[in-house]
Amino acid sequence: MTTEASDLRTGPEPTGPAGIAASIGARFERLPLCRWHVTVRLIVGVVTFFEAFDQLLIAYALPELRTEWHLDTGHTTALMTIGSIGMLIGAVLSGRLADRFGRVKVIAACIAVSSLCNLALTMCSSPEPFMAVRFVQGLAIGGEVPVAATFIAEITRAHQRGRFVLLYELVFPAGLTAGALLAAWLVPLLGWRWMFGLAAIPGVLCYVVLKYVPESPRWLAEHGRHEEALRTMAAIETRVEQITGRPLPQPEPVEETAAPVLTDKGKGGLRELLSGRYRKRTLVIGMLWFTGYFANYGITSWLPTIYDSRFGLDLSTALLYSTVTSCAGLLGCLVVALTVDKVGRRKVIAACMTGAAVCLALLGLFSGGSANAVLVWTSLAAVFLFGSNICLYVYSPELFPTRMRALGSSVGGAMNRLGIILGPIVVGAIYAGGAMGTVFVTLAAVAMIGAVTAGVGAEETSGRKLEEIAP
Repeated sequence: MTTEASDLRTGPEPTGPAGIAASIGARFERLPLCRWHVTVRLIVGVVTFFEAFDQLLIAYALPELRTEWHLDTGHTTALMTIGSIGMLIGAVLSGRLADRFGRVKVIAACIAVSSLCNLALTMCSSPEPFMAVRFVQGLAIGGEVPVAATFIAEITRAHQRGRFVLLYELVFPAGLTAGALLAAWLVPLLGWRWMFGLAAIPGVLCYVVLKYVPESPRWLAEHGRHEEALRTMAAIETRVEQITGRPLPQPEPVEETAAPVLTDKGKGGLRELLSGRYRKRTLVIGMLWFTGYFANYGITSWLPTIYDSRFGLDLSTALLYSTVTSCAGLLGCLVVALTVDKVGRRKVIAACMTGAAVCLALLGLFSGGSANAVLVWTSLAAVFLFGSNICLYVYSPELFPTRMRALGSSVGGAMNRLGIILGPIVVGAIYAGGAMGTVFVTLAAVAMIGAVTAGVGAEETSGRKLEEIAP
């Protein structure tokens, strides 16, 4: 062990693998939130921002692609959905890869692959290669988000972890908004190829991530790389002391058995994720992700069409009304980020899902007669749904131990994508019959299933150490 790793007032040296893993958690708990945390969060946040940016670009390229390649409805639908299918698969694969090879490597690889795909898209001259590249890009986009959330959770102490993680997660909806604004200006001016070409530039961030973001010491310790874990932890502590200008307090003592270490191939995989105490957690978190995003995208994807076909609004007004609903959702995200540590994860998710269900039910039963009523009630529902969904980004990583934290979080990412795919399909099938009220009542029922799942099955994690929640 290096002198630096043992000379940072860490208390008694850990005596074995389990003790080292436990001491890493204790040493993180004594770190005050400071500029080091913010810098790392900013670098990873910029990566997530551009992954969100890439996700949305296809919607703004499609009008030109349909004309240039003479696409029928089937090809248009395939171009739109193939990326989402890739994101679903990528969410599951990336969790397993991140638990095996490390968080930072997977995050860097995802932004590199996504950017290279943007370059490849500029060279496509027909729909078939375009769809193949979009599928690969979907793997990267779907893979980065849950792994990044896992990493941010692992470098943050229990106190105000929810606020810290969720303020980071706001970069994803910010990326979607920025993508919409830039694409709406750039595509008519220069065309869709320039849009994807410019979106390839953030690929340089893979170098920034690998150079300036340390691997999670919790992950290193869990995988038996104890010397590297201690060196990395010591370097982080030194940097925090330099920034704060004062010595760190002694970490709390830990027991040798407090943190089990990965010792065999059966640990940390799908088998453990679906057994013992983690089976219920996996089922609950999967249901929460699915119901939340089913209801969310069931609303947002069809609102412009409803305003146009049902109420006869012109396109600009329909898009404006839909944008108001999305902005209301961002307000819900901010409120939850600032209150989730005090109120608690379980109560926030259950209350938000209940609020969304009530708003949607009232709209479906009594208030669907005017565009203004739809605007008001869907905006209120969006406040609750966006708030509940963003809370899942901090809640999911907390429920699983380091050896399978990324994999457990990626299950949520996969169910998220499944909800995003199925929600608009179900709503479209119901709305095709002209039953707008039934659309909102159906979404209310789905939201209520999520509320009951959270209220009955979710465990509270607020203010608890990761090693305490998931040994």
